[in-house]
Order: sequence, then structure tokens, then C-alpha cells
Amino acid sequence: MFYRIDCSLFFGQKDVTMTEKVFWTNPYLAELTSHVSRVDGSEVELSHTIFYAESGGQESDQGTIGGIDVVKASKSGTRIIYQLASLPTFTVGDKVVTVIDWPRRYALMKLHFAAEVVLEIFTQRFADFDKIGAHISADKSRIDFACPHSITPLLYDIRAEAQQLIDADLAIESQFSDPLVERRFWKVAGFAQVPCGGTHLRRTSEVGRIALKRKNVGKGKERVEIRLAD
Repeated sequence: MFYRIDCSLFFGQKDVTMTEKVFWTNPYLAELTSHVSRVDGSEVELSHTIFYAESGGQESDQGTIGGIDVVKASKSGTRIIYQLASLPTFTVGDKVVTVIDWPRRYALMKLHFAAEVVLEIFTQRFADFDKIGAHISADKSRIDFACPHSITPLLYDIRAEAQQLIDADLAIESQFSDPLVERRFWKVAGFAQVPCGGTHLRRTSEVGRIALKRKNVGKGKERVEIRLAD
């Protein structure tokens, strides 16, 4: 289930040079009314936003602002800048409705958390595994390791441990560790606390069933791909 809200009622209570990131306080919102805080050609900024900009390996959301497709979302400090597919008809101070592709967002949330769990299990089990890359898309997530040997023999047990945690239906806490620089973390009691600024699920069981696959991406490099099996 997704939600919609009107944040334009709060305009003026926040510094309009900073984008209020509603996707952190409620990542299940798919529609939001807010005010325009800046327009420069086809670039716009909003007082409040649900539209996630790519960061930490998680791809940007897809959707519209004021009925116009967003072609790029980028971070600049505490600001998020959106490039639209055409020049907007609205201006600074106007109300606009942002709509994101909810099924895609929800898939990203599931695959992001699944990847984080798999990575944490690898990290806890194997001190010699160094993460060298990660990416979360709507159809799969991946983690790259610097590793001198194949990870194939490890995947059965890794998947089983990850699935056990997912099936336990545990609460996922997502909070600021340092609000001033917008540093955040997610936490599952008894498992791990991990720095992360992505959009997170409320409970582990929302992920569903997962499948892992190994890929060799070069000498001394191993990749595990995570997909939703349901």
C-alpha cells in the first residue's frame, strides 16, 4: 500500500534552500503535494520531496513533477535537483504534485534491503572479503567483492541465513545518526546496524523470497546478484 500527502501546508516553516526528504520519514508515499523552491530552465527544486535521487548504489526513482517527466535527479549537499523533460509551466512558490512509480520504488526497497543483508552476512563471516562496488536496480541488486576465489560454494548457506532473517518478520529501524549532515542508518535488533541513506522497508518479511547468483567479473573480483524469487 502506498500513500499520498500534501506538504504544501508546511511551506515557510523550513529553509527553502534545503529539500525536506519525505522519502526518509515515509518511504511508502507515492504522491506528494509541495511547493516549488527553485526553477532554472528545466531544473527545479522542491520544498519537500518523495523523489529519491541516486545515492549509495540505489537508482533514482522514476515519475513526474507537475505532470512532467523527471529525466534526472541529483544530490547537491542537502539539496536535490530535478531535471525535467520539458520547461515547466509552474514557477517558484507554486504548488506541484509529485508522483513516483510506486511498484518500481517498492522493488528497489526490497532489493536494497536484501543486498544489505547479504553483504552484512558476508562481512560478518569473512574478514577477507572487501566490497568494491554495489548497485540496486528494480530487477536485481548486486555486490562486488575483491576476492581471490569463487564464492559459489558459499552462496547456499549465505542465502539460507539471509532468508531466515527475512522470514523472521523483524522490525527495521531507520533513523538519523547525524541529522546535521543527513547521515542515516538502518538497524535490525540482534543482527546489525548499518550506515545507509536509502529508502527502507518497515519489516524484513516484505522482501519475500530471494535468489542469489555468482558472476565472475575479472581476476580477483567476484559478484553476487540478488533477485526476488516471488
